[in-house]
Amino acid sequence: MKGRGVKRMAIVACALAGLIFAGSAAARKRAAEKTSQTQSSATLAGAQKFLDEAESRYFELTNKAQRASWVEENFITDDTEQIAADANQELTAFSAEMSKKAHDFDKLTLPPEMARKMLLLKLSAGFPGPADPKEQKELAQVLASLDGDYGKGKWCPSRDSSKCLDVTAVGKLMATSRDAEELKRAWIGWHAVGAPMRQRYARMVELGNAGSRELGFADAGALWRSNYDMPPEQLAKEADRLWSQLRPRYESLHAYVRGQLGKKYGDRSVPAHGPIPAHLLGNIWSQEWNNVYALMDSPKPAQSYDLTKILQDRKTDAKGMARYGEAFFTSLGFAPLPKTFWERSLFTKPGDRDVVCHASAWDIDSKDDLRIKMCIQITEEDFRTIHHELGHNFYQRAYDAQPPLFQNSANDGFHEAVGDTIALSVTPEYLKQIGLIEMVPPASGDIDYLLQQALEKVAFLPFGLLVDKWRWEVFAGKVKPEDYNKVWWELRRKYQGIVPPAERTEADFDPGAKYHVPSNTPYMRYFLARILQFQFQHALCREAGYAGPLHRCSIYGNKTAGEKLSRMLAMGQSKPWPEALEALTGEKQMDASALADYFAPLKTWLDEQNKTKHYAVGW
Repeated sequence: MKGRGVKRMAIVACALAGLIFAGSAAARKRAAEKTSQTQSSATLAGAQKFLDEAESRYFELTNKAQRASWVEENFITDDTEQIAADANQELTAFSAEMSKKAHDFDKLTLPPEMARKMLLLKLSAGFPGPADPKEQKELAQVLASLDGDYGKGKWCPSRDSSKCLDVTAVGKLMATSRDAEELKRAWIGWHAVGAPMRQRYARMVELGNAGSRELGFADAGALWRSNYDMPPEQLAKEADRLWSQLRPRYESLHAYVRGQLGKKYGDRSVPAHGPIPAHLLGNIWSQEWNNVYALMDSPKPAQSYDLTKILQDRKTDAKGMARYGEAFFTSLGFAPLPKTFWERSLFTKPGDRDVVCHASAWDIDSKDDLRIKMCIQITEEDFRTIHHELGHNFYQRAYDAQPPLFQNSANDGFHEAVGDTIALSVTPEYLKQIGLIEMVPPASGDIDYLLQQALEKVAFLPFGLLVDKWRWEVFAGKVKPEDYNKVWWELRRKYQGIVPPAERTEADFDPGAKYHVPSNTPYMRYFLARILQFQFQHALCREAGYAGPLHRCSIYGNKTAGEKLSRMLAMGQSKPWPEALEALTGEKQMDASALADYFAPLKTWLDEQNKTKHYAVGW
């Protein structure tokens, strides 16, 4: 999902000067009413003209920027970076101009749809540059270069450049290796990609803050937090409220995983009462821990299965993985993906060039040119990921009949949550329905299944929260460039109970080793999506008539649930997100209780394990 555009408007005023009737009070009243109606009509007409022209231009520039970004991320060169920078500069400058001019209508009482569009225009700048064209150009070039640096990033274990590893290869190594020293080298090697970004990132912050202040926001972080139909300070409180509901579940999981890793690597590597070293959790960023599941001693049912092995034994290829995802949506009643999706998407990493391998879904023309860009591995993790990414694509197509300013999710957390909701339906029951397994493990295996889910879903929660907590403090000037790395690791220790495997200094810039920081993609959406997806799943399973444990529910093949989902998706951003949430769930507030209920049996089991095994809780 890329940025939005804003429009220009000229306010039209019709003054009827000197029109005085020398007659009755009623005559004067009728004349005043007529004058007021004429003024109102002209003013509303001017506002409508502004919106129409701005939306048309925004539509054009957004599609141009999308195409340029697609090419740049798939063919990373100095030239494509410049082309993408130019297109994004044009869109950003237009958005900032329209954001300012939308305020010209602040004194008008507009019809609800027009008022909604004006609000979205004011927020559409995303990460605006200052009005100075030179600084706009500089910001666009910095953003393109940071994105390109990440895409070109490699770790070279030896002097032989032919053996250098990109992010996908490093990720695979860290997911599968159990050699602590090798994992440490890989972790340090990949995180070196961030160090050259530091100075440019600091300049990016300066320019984005200057542009945000010109639009009336305290800083870029305040602009980002204003995109949730609530005051920016309320979003931060809302995130803290949701985290407080879930922290006890994370702490129980953390204690158990730390104890299990201690069995594998020893107390010297994994202190029994301290934070977990970041390189031992099976993920480059320690954000999800499902890759260390094999080290856990949860009770394995006799009918357990290895989906990765099943997919590989069946010679499933990258497109075949995507076909499974498409079939899930068509089973709900959605139309198949367009032919161009299969022709234009990137499914595997090319051998002849650098690309940004981070999985992403694209709507190139805001009509039907849907694509994904993903270096698909034939694994269970990517099987779930492809279901998630296609959730973006089907959402994009569902709202393509909306006006351009409404062609987005209700809030950015909704976009992520829809795909995650579908991934929650990748249950053993679903896998049996599509013929990937022959038998569903019995209820005795539920704890093991929930643990696998928690290592992904629950483990992610504090990371999803802290990335933007760090950026909000950076944008607000509370964290200076000379303390970027220090505060990054303070937050990771506080929220995740994670520490780096080697000493880090301000010569490092470890936030830059995470795609969403150099690409300047807001991250709160992922935290909110972890909450919303369980609310969505609970509502859809209820709609499907399912009455069993939520973790056993798959909506695959249920067109009643599919219709309910489709109606919400089609709303796009035309209404405030609480109305979209209510349309699907009957609730107007984000609530973590569905997530808590989903994992309640696991929480009980984890607490018993931690007590029995003397695993301390906390760090």
